[in-house]
Amino acid sequence: MSIFSRPTAVNLSDAAIKLKEIISKAASTVTVPESVFQAYIEAAEIMLDDDVATNKAIGSHGANFLQHQQNNSKRFSVLTHCNTGSLATAGYGTALGVIRALHAQGVLERAYCTETRPFNQGSRLTAFELVHEKIPATLIADSAAAALMKEDRVDAVIVGADRVTANGDTANKIGTYSLALCAMHHHIPFYVAAPLTSIDLSLSSGQEIVIEERSAKELLHTRGGLGEQVAASGISVWNPAFDVTPANLIAGIITEKGVITKNDMKDDAFDIKDFIEKATGKSTV
Repeated sequence: MSIFSRPTAVNLSDAAIKLKEIISKAASTVTVPESVFQAYIEAAEIMLDDDVATNKAIGSHGANFLQHQQNNSKRFSVLTHCNTGSLATAGYGTALGVIRALHAQGVLERAYCTETRPFNQGSRLTAFELVHEKIPATLIADSAAAALMKEDRVDAVIVGADRVTANGDTANKIGTYSLALCAMHHHIPFYVAAPLTSIDLSLSSGQEIVIEERSAKELLHTRGGLGEQVAASGISVWNPAFDVTPANLIAGIITEKGVITKNDMKDDAFDIKDFIEKATGKSTV
């Protein structure tokens, strides 16, 4: 049985491979077909519980770290991109989980979310979750992020990740790289929130990440390709689903085991392998 998943995100293939192994093992040891199905359900439910617990830990570590970085002096506002909440995970969320934790601790002034064109995950999903959770929030156009930062209305940017390489380069929803560049220009810290399963130590840098390209209809038509055509017929389209943010633009990577920060003794670079080995007590070799 082959495993197929979208190429950029590492978690999808990781989960699929684990479930395949469980099914194969069950199929080789049981005589009743229903037992294979039950083994699959039990494994999936464990994954569900583990993912929610992981996300809550990410939220807690991120909120505490950000408060420390802000010297606990004030309430602050955060900008996020795409959807990283309960609708993108098993529950609670990664980057949105940090925002939830900040709100729960009473230190979040406001969350800003981008619309995240062309498929509008920010306006359709993140905005919905923020309103549902009664978190003070404002939706902005993707192209308004730099202006928002210039007005000194953003204290930190927090995004999720589809894949993080060994050096800290991070693939995430298209537009993330632009936000990181804007944040650097305005001296705003830019953080990635992701579970350790999103880290792919087999890739040395973001240049090795395969970037998925999406249908041209997402740009040619309204509603992310589902509505009427608005672009001229015959125009060519380049529509990558993700981009790669270089590690030098990232201030920290928030995980369920803590925040990975840069090592001043190692050319101000991330030592992700060392962090994982110390946090898990396992060798990554």
